[in-house]
Amino acid sequence: MKISDRVDKQGYLSFWNDNISYALRGCILIELALRRRIALVKDPNRRQLPISERILEVIDERGTGETLLDEALKMMKGQEAAGEKMAVNSWIDLLSGETWNVMKIGFQLKQVRERLAKGLVDKGVLRTEKRNFLLFDMATHPIADMRTKETIISRLVTLLTFTTTAVPPAALGKDGTQARATRSVCLAIAAYAASVLDNAFGRLTYEEREAAFQRCDDILAEFACWPFGSNSAGNGSSSRKRDAARIGMGSSSTGSREAVLGLIQEVKKEMNGDEDLGFELIAGVLEVLSKLDSLL
Repeated sequence: MKISDRVDKQGYLSFWNDNISYALRGCILIELALRRRIALVKDPNRRQLPISERILEVIDERGTGETLLDEALKMMKGQEAAGEKMAVNSWIDLLSGETWNVMKIGFQLKQVRERLAKGLVDKGVLRTEKRNFLLFDMATHPIADMRTKETIISRLVTLLTFTTTAVPPAALGKDGTQARATRSVCLAIAAYAASVLDNAFGRLTYEEREAAFQRCDDILAEFACWPFGSNSAGNGSSSRKRDAARIGMGSSSTGSREAVLGLIQEVKKEMNGDEDLGFELIAGVLEVLSKLDSLL
């Protein structure tokens, strides 16, 4: 049976998984950073703060053409115009609606999952159906283009099962952009933090699944810090940082660590050897995601 002939029976939005909301807001900041719309404030004193508590600013207020991205960008620019710039973790809290400050509740991005799903419907990736749920009719969005789903799953599985320092091109996607390695890292970590990565491992054996989760754990530890890779094991301090960042299980193997170091080299190629504040901001978002289970 061809992939296109299969019918995806899923499509319900998960209302019980709060991790997804946080992860999606984090992804919005990551995407704005990759598109060079936001960055960390160029203040030498920022290094005295944890990476997720460093202040961000809008560096390009042009629209992206994506409604959710532009809405978040407009909020940030408006807050700056009011004389206040906020940190990476503060913006994720505000966009998620997780704030005790009633004066800032208007910064929440509402119905993000539903709006993203409708956007994918417009692009032909999903379709819309009405299904009965107890006493109510509920809109669901099953997969319309199975090839897209299979490509994403294949990309994730390849990234998390490679065992050499040479990262397979199939793990990095084919979008041709300079930041494709970083996008692959962020895709894996966001899925992991949102507790949906398990859905991609249906074809793996138990041992392969454990190894894939472990590798994602290692990737998270190495990219939720700045500079990328500075959490590599080598001294007691690094080991403590590594343990603090973990949200997975198990312990790192030598082969796994070598593979992750290869991925770090791929990302550093994108940075052209210079400190790029866009990448630094992304590290701040990933640090927030690394602590997601303790936040919720």
